[in-house]
Amino acid sequence: MLGIAKEIEKLEFLDKAAKVSSKIGPKLVPEGQIKDLLTGKWLGHPVHPMLTDVTIGLFIGAVTLDVLGGKKHSRSAQRLTLLGIASSLPTAWAGLADYVDTIGPQRRVGTVHAVGNATALNLFCRSCAARRRQDYLRAAAYSVAGAGVMAGSGYLGGHLAHHLGVGVDHTAFEQWPDEWTPVLDSKKLPQKTMTKVSANGTDVLLYRQGEEICAISNTCTHRGGALDEGDAEAGTVTCPLHASKFDLCTGKVIQGPASSPQPSYEARVNAGKIELKPKQ
Repeated sequence: MLGIAKEIEKLEFLDKAAKVSSKIGPKLVPEGQIKDLLTGKWLGHPVHPMLTDVTIGLFIGAVTLDVLGGKKHSRSAQRLTLLGIASSLPTAWAGLADYVDTIGPQRRVGTVHAVGNATALNLFCRSCAARRRQDYLRAAAYSVAGAGVMAGSGYLGGHLAHHLGVGVDHTAFEQWPDEWTPVLDSKKLPQKTMTKVSANGTDVLLYRQGEEICAISNTCTHRGGALDEGDAEAGTVTCPLHASKFDLCTGKVIQGPASSPQPSYEARVNAGKIELKPKQ
């Protein structure tokens, strides 16, 4: 399966479909409160993976009743299928919010993932229609087929997260210094100017406001953008990639699509050197 996913990453013809979705997507997921809601700014991590568990669970429940319960449990299977169809709508919307910020291999795999999900949904809708006609054998066949397609699509969703890093905190494996670590001569940090330094191999963004020195990870938690290449204004920094906005001193997410805050450091001046250590 990994080999198939890797091959999908190389399918450049999928970029044409991605161009269409890149025009429609921002209209369905506008910047601001709606996108912040769908990408999980309020939650602290992406919403889409959590919602998929609900949809998958409902559909698998329906399949189980179709296969093992037959006609006797068709009403319960129908209810679960209808709930699964209903839950798929917000799940897909949240997935689209993540998809619009992908590029290259991520977007190609995401496109196939979306097509697979749409195909599975169509099969479960057909199962629902067959059950209404009391064609229980056909309903079960559609359910099983839908579950099979859903499993394949779900694998690609896992590939997006675990191999391509969509939705993960890109600062998760940064190596922070355990103690106060000197990073820069204090005189080299001017007022209200972003400066990138290294603390034990981790890129850190420094910003001086009066007597206060702010320090947060320079790597955007959302997609790994370099914050020092973004814009600083009113105590915040905006990532140049997808316009996530963070508080320069606390790392708090001010505006999505980022959902995880930036790691932040304590900063002090000692013997003319700016020193950092992780906040407790």
